[in-house]
This record gives sequence, C-alpha cells and structure tokens, in this order.
Amino acid sequence: MIRTKRKINKLRGSRSNGGGCTKKRRGAGNKGGKGKAGGKKHHWSWIVKFDPKHYGKHGFKRNKTTVNRVIPVNLNYLDEKSEKFLKNLKASKEGDSIVIDVTDLGYNKVLGNGKILKPLIIKSPSFSKSAEEKIQESGGEAILF
Repeated sequence: MIRTKRKINKLRGSRSNGGGCTKKRRGAGNKGGKGKAGGKKHHWSWIVKFDPKHYGKHGFKRNKTTVNRVIPVNLNYLDEKSEKFLKNLKASKEGDSIVIDVTDLGYNKVLGNGKILKPLIIKSPSFSKSAEEKIQESGGEAILF
C-alpha cells in the first residue's frame, strides 16, 4: 500500500498517470457508471455489504379482496346529528324513534362511545357489545343486516 502512494506521486505529472494508454481510463464506463449504476457487474461488493435488499422482492401484500376495512362511527355522533340526518333525508322517522342506516352515511360499524338521549333504530353490518347495550337501554333497536 505504501508503494502505491509513492508511485502516484511520481506519476502525477505524466500524461497517463500509470493507467497505460490514455484512452484506457477515459470514460465513465471505466468507473462502472455513476452512483448505483453497474450494480450487477462493477459495484457488486458495495451492494452486498451496504444494500443487500437492493434486488428481488421482499415481504408480501395481502389481496385487497380479503381485507375488510372497518369504518366506525360512535353513538354520540349519531345521537347529535340525528335531526340533521332527518332534514337531509339520510334518516327516516318511525313513530317516536329515528331510523338511521349507517351504510348510507359511509360507515360499517357502530361503536359505543358517548350517550344516547333519544330512541334510535340503527341498521348496521356490525355493532360493538357496548353499542348494542346502550341502544337497547335508550329504548332503541340495533338491527344487523
């Protein structure tokens, strides 16, 4: 290693700097390209050491048809906005209670956060246990479909 340092100092002023013919070390092709170019030929040892996951597939993705995305809504929101839903025709009135179809609002699960002051009939694909209990305590009904 020491010899090469002395040699490069000696060859500094010469035309080829010890690289043989001047054409031989001319272009970027002798570098193996810029950056990560030439990873399979020239810079392979760098990739193996510092970026081993550079090539190939890693991990997996689940099929979107198998993933059920839960979009929840809380009871206190439904109770507060029930009058507004009646005005917008997103809910209907059945006797004393208001019928709300949660799927029309873009939700698919009802959670039991908050209090219900009015009797509500709520239709949804799924309910939490606390939501069902609170709906029945207020005099309403939880309908699964």
